[in-house]
Parts: sequence; C-alpha cells; structure tokens
Amino acid sequence: PPPPPPPPPPFFFHAEARNRDAQESRGLGDVYKRQVVAGGSISGLLAAREIAKNGHSVLVLEEGFEVGSPEHCGCLVSKSALNDLGIEPSVKSFECKINSAKIFFPNDNHFNLDSRNQKIIVVNRRELDKQAARQAKDNGAEIIVKASFKNKTLNKIETTIGEFDCKVFVDCRGASVLVNKNKDGTYPTAQYEVYADWIKKDQVEVYLDQEKFPGFFAWIIPSGDGVGKVGVSGNLVSSISTINEFLENKGNFSVIRKIYAPIWIKGPIKQFVHGNTVIVGDAAGQAKPTTAGGIYSCGMAGIFAGQSISKYLKTNDESDLRNYETLWRNKFGKEFEKQILARKILSRIDNSTVNKIFNLITPEIIEDVSKKDDFDFHTNSIIKLLGLKGTLGTAQALIGNEIKKLIPS
Repeated sequence: PPPPPPPPPPFFFHAEARNRDAQESRGLGDVYKRQVVAGGSISGLLAAREIAKNGHSVLVLEEGFEVGSPEHCGCLVSKSALNDLGIEPSVKSFECKINSAKIFFPNDNHFNLDSRNQKIIVVNRRELDKQAARQAKDNGAEIIVKASFKNKTLNKIETTIGEFDCKVFVDCRGASVLVNKNKDGTYPTAQYEVYADWIKKDQVEVYLDQEKFPGFFAWIIPSGDGVGKVGVSGNLVSSISTINEFLENKGNFSVIRKIYAPIWIKGPIKQFVHGNTVIVGDAAGQAKPTTAGGIYSCGMAGIFAGQSISKYLKTNDESDLRNYETLWRNKFGKEFEKQILARKILSRIDNSTVNKIFNLITPEIIEDVSKKDDFDFHTNSIIKLLGLKGTLGTAQALIGNEIKKLIPS
C-alpha cells in the first residue's frame, strides 16, 4: 500500500499560505514579504501593532513561554506616557499610584519629593505587555511564543519553528544583544519581589551610596501595601550579596521572586537601521541611562519604527525607513545626552561629595521639582536637585567644570 500522507504543517504555516494567497489575489504575487519582529516586549508589540494597523503582515516571535515574562522592569511609568503609547491600564495591569519619593544619602539623611503632580503609577508589566499584545493581535498581527530568532539572510529569517520570508526584520531582543557585545556598558542587577511591612504602597525609595552601589543606587518600588520590588545595581557589584545585605538591614521580609539581569547604562547605539534590519527598544540602548527605565522611551521607539516601516512598505523609499531614527532622536536624543553626562559626573564622585551636594538642596528646590518637573524627562530635576542654577560655584568646586554642560544655555 502507498505510504500514509505526511502530517499537516503547523497552523501558522497554513495562516502564512492563506495570507500569501490573499496577497496574490490582489495582484502582489512574489513581492509579498511579511515583517518579522524578534521579541515580544513593549517595543516589539507596539511596532507590530502599528505595522498591522496599516494593513501589513507581521509576525512577532517571543522566545519565552509567555508574553511579559520574565519581568525585569521596575514598572514605574507616568500616565501621560501610557497615553502617548495608546494604552489605558486595565484593572489587571494597574497596581498602585505613587504620591512621593524618598531619597536617602550615604549619611542616612533624606528628603521627600511630592510626585502627585507627575501622575506616576506602578504597572504589572506582564499584564501591560499582554495588553499591547492584544492590541497588536486585534489589528492583525500574529504572535507565537516559545519561538526564537536564529539567523537572518537578505530576505529570510531562520527561527526555531521554521524559515520565513521577510522584507523588514525588527530586532527587539532586549539588552542581552548589547551586553554580549560590550560588557563595559552594563551593570549587574538583582531585583526581588518581597512581602515586607516597611513597603508603603504609594512611596518609592531610592538609596544613594557610592560604596555599596557605585554608579547607581538601590530602590524600593511598591506594587501594593506591604509588597513590592527591591533592587540593587552598581558597577562591578556582587548583586546577590549586595541585595541580601540591603534587605537584612531593612527588617523582616519574605522573598517571593528573584530576578538577576544586567542593565545597559551607556545610552542609544549609533545607528538604529541597517539595510532592512530595524533595531528597537533595549536592543538599541533606548532605556534611560540614569535609571534604566524604558517603558516610555522603548515603547515610543516601537511606535515610531512601526509607522516608519509602514510608510516604507508603501513607498519602498529607504529614507522613510530611516525616518524612525530621526523621530526617536528628535524626541529623546537631547534628554539622553544629558542623562549620560549626569551619569558620568555622578559615577565618579564619592560619598562625601554626594553628602555635600545634597546638603545644598533647599525646601524651595524640592517644592519646585515636585510641582513642575516631568518624570519622563528628568534631567531638569537632576539640575535643580544639585542646586546648579543657584550655586554653580559650589557644585563646580565639588564636581568639576563638566557640570556646566548640564545647564541649559
């Protein structure tokens, strides 16, 4: 008897064939190429949403077992940033709002910032990413988990689930892409999710100490009353022993989740577009150099990239594809340059200097920052908190002439 027929290919190949048949029926034939996004985080999903919204085929490959995991993020974001991203937090993705930030110096002195005007919230990043995934899917994108990018040729993408035609490849694989190329731009980081009665549901805490957390800080970000994320990072620190020591000094706690991951602190890479490859999000160094936060800056990069790719697919003009980089740098470029400079300055001062600088902070400065400044573009806050405009001579004596570059002309 003849051999049994081979098993049918997986569903997504059926879907691809149907999509290609539909394209050919419209007269496009061999010019059909789908867009492939490697990485199902906020930047990749919003890029896919924008591409699909404009009627183009796009496939998102997420190497994890679910969209939104593992979660490395501190999950602080402003409501205005989410509005720009086109995401209204759901009941599941909203955790709490932040009314204040408590900043501790090495000598244990501290000050409080009132952050109510900045409308900062804490989100459940797993659920937020799933909201973005639903938006992408509802607009026509296809999403597959447990599927990883392997290799790219000119017009094809090799993955762990097969090979795909690809006109534009969107690389959103995260900071690991940069870490593997340049370890000097990364800091080791540990973040634990803990239960502890010393966590207040509406207050962020930041701990500055150049000996314990050189070049960075420790943080406490609540996700509710008595529960939140505690993290540490710094240049060449032992993240495990450092976070354990920090927690033991805080008091009683129970750890319910541990995450270890490097953060990238050197800012954006030189070029976001290489031929038909578009690099977006953490893979492009688009998280804040000062805090490594990236929901807004990486999410907007996804939107700019998706819109630029959509236009390119209509015009075939490569300048439309490269316009993504122009859009992102016009919005975030100057702010990131100042954040990189602020990081360089603050990373080379000692605890004594930190204490002296922050002794210059007056109640008027704190009130001005609380009332007027922007969480998403916070270099202004750094300038004010260092007292630069009013006491440039003192700050310059402590830090050096490079401080002048931070002050707007």
